[in-house]
Amino acid sequence: MPRKRRNRSMPPPNPALNAAILAVCRREARSSASTACYTHTMSRTFKTVDYTATLEQTVRLGDCLPPDHLARFIVDVIAQLDLSAIYARYHTRGGAPYAPEILFGLLTYGYATGVFRSRKIERATYESAPFRFIAGNLHPDHDTIATFRKTFLPDLQDLFVQVLLLAQAMGVLKLGNISIDGTKIHADASKSKAVSYKRLQELETHLRGEVQALFALAAHADQTSLPDGLVVADELALREARLTRLAEAKAMLEARAKERDAIEQAEDAAKVREREAKARRNGKPPGGRPPTPPTPGPRDDDQYNFTDPDSRIMKNSTDKGFNQHYNAQAAVDQECLLIVGTSLSNHPTDQAEVAPTVDAIPAAVGPPEAAALDSGYFSAANIELLEGRGIEPYIAIGREPHHLDWAAYFAGEPTPPPSDASPKDQMAYKLRTAVGHAIYRLRKCTVEPVIGIIKEVLGFRQFSLRGEGAAAGEWCLVCLAFDLKRMHRLSMG
Repeated sequence: MPRKRRNRSMPPPNPALNAAILAVCRREARSSASTACYTHTMSRTFKTVDYTATLEQTVRLGDCLPPDHLARFIVDVIAQLDLSAIYARYHTRGGAPYAPEILFGLLTYGYATGVFRSRKIERATYESAPFRFIAGNLHPDHDTIATFRKTFLPDLQDLFVQVLLLAQAMGVLKLGNISIDGTKIHADASKSKAVSYKRLQELETHLRGEVQALFALAAHADQTSLPDGLVVADELALREARLTRLAEAKAMLEARAKERDAIEQAEDAAKVREREAKARRNGKPPGGRPPTPPTPGPRDDDQYNFTDPDSRIMKNSTDKGFNQHYNAQAAVDQECLLIVGTSLSNHPTDQAEVAPTVDAIPAAVGPPEAAALDSGYFSAANIELLEGRGIEPYIAIGREPHHLDWAAYFAGEPTPPPSDASPKDQMAYKLRTAVGHAIYRLRKCTVEPVIGIIKEVLGFRQFSLRGEGAAAGEWCLVCLAFDLKRMHRLSMG
């Protein structure tokens, strides 16, 4: 079949040129459409803004904050608190300081709304109407705010008690049953600054070897020339200072190991007693391997952090990772969801946190009637501790399944265990009773949502202060701010 001859007068096809022509046509079509749309909309009258005139307008803060605003509520509550202990710590000389009501109000409103950094609080006194109202149109600098927070942390516990008493006077708090739970909160330190006990020993050996080498070099300084810029005395002082810090780190890890040994030995003794009691009841040795006694002393993987030595490497239940944390505890009233007791430690587990958390509940508020706790707190010692304080304990003995069998859910009252039953069996019976089931089931919808609000809504996931004492004070400030926000919500009905 003969091929068709191409017309020599026609230019050869150019794909790039064709694409460019097509793009120009599309652009002109869109421009025509937008022009037509703009012409169509010009028949409407729009509300416009004169931003130059707007910047010159005077804004009344009372118009920005409704009568039931949280900032107004916090100012009213602080006006009813006794701050004489804070006033007494101010010197009589010097310039006029900011009133404690102003700085305390800025901190509590900041923590209640997710603003934790002093620099952000200072900037908010210019840009935010609620902060500007609390500050009274003043602008304390961030150093003043940070210094006030750090200086008066010990006084926060007394203010926390006063707020709870005020909640009782308002009728929003009637302490009855409580729920206790803990959460890991990131310390102001990086785990990259942590070192293990094994590595501490290796560094100590290495530094001592360098010290001996420097002493030998100094002894033969008259016979051999030293490297340029080398001052033996300075190098020895530097290594001696490092050895001192390593000795402090080792001493702290050894002290923590002794504390852990005491807890583990008590747990091991409790397991042995439980096995012996079970053997007496059944008349035969219990099955399974007997518990292995704990190994005392520091372990090679024990960690020390040089940035914040009080913090510890802990497992995070959210992502199952390990990081520098503190263990923060909260006791929450099951009816009004107010936090009535707080504590903080650097213990990775919760078993030793029952006593400090319960003791933190103010005596003036009154003792709770019952307490619901998860399985991480279970021990015979904690049961005795709560009962000794007149609090009925309801502590889970194991992980509760998400989906209960219908027969187990609708089962009647269980048979009471014998009088010589183990604490675990007795607690299992209490949790299966109607009262125990009703009290414990409220744990998940009381203390866990409160901790979730603090971490997710307020966004408090890391401490701004270092050291266990300072972190405990900041945790108390967080819980106090949460209570004020909760009281404001309850007062609105």
